[in-house]
Amino acid sequence: MRIKPLLLLPWVIFIGLIGLAAGMMMQERSRNELPSTLIGQPAPRVPAEGLPGRTLLTDADLRAGEVTIVNFWASWCPPCRAEHPTLTDLAAQGHRLVGVNFRDRADNAGTYLAGAGDPFLAQGYDPSGRVSIDWGVTAPPETFILGADGTVLFRFVGPLIGSDYEQRFLPALAAAANAAP
Repeated sequence: MRIKPLLLLPWVIFIGLIGLAAGMMMQERSRNELPSTLIGQPAPRVPAEGLPGRTLLTDADLRAGEVTIVNFWASWCPPCRAEHPTLTDLAAQGHRLVGVNFRDRADNAGTYLAGAGDPFLAQGYDPSGRVSIDWGVTAPPETFILGADGTVLFRFVGPLIGSDYEQRFLPALAAAANAAP
């Protein structure tokens, strides 16, 4: 009995697709490895609007002569809530931490900060997400480390928690602090 080659074609395609899917899963890069075209560039503009009752974030705040951490967050974002204690700790350790609340309602953001504590020196408010697009932010939370002159040194996608935070973010923050004048 002879097998026709066309009868084998669906099986060959099926096995090929399985192999392709397996290969892609093995090489999948984590969200934290997304490249940023901003590294080495001046920080983009910040929102002109702020959260009511909070200090308004300005472009000058990003170029204040000190390393600055810029955190994009939202009150509706569970990973943002998970990283909030870390942000509070960073601020308590004396790091300059500013926030940009985006795609959120100002009253929800204010209520959240009133209950959880506000670790930010200043806040920007980007309800439409337009300014966040300039930064390349895809989803909250995302955090940037800026040099003393406002140059973007590092981008961290995801919550600042766990071993990834310890193994990637903290060394980048230490390197930025050591390089600061």
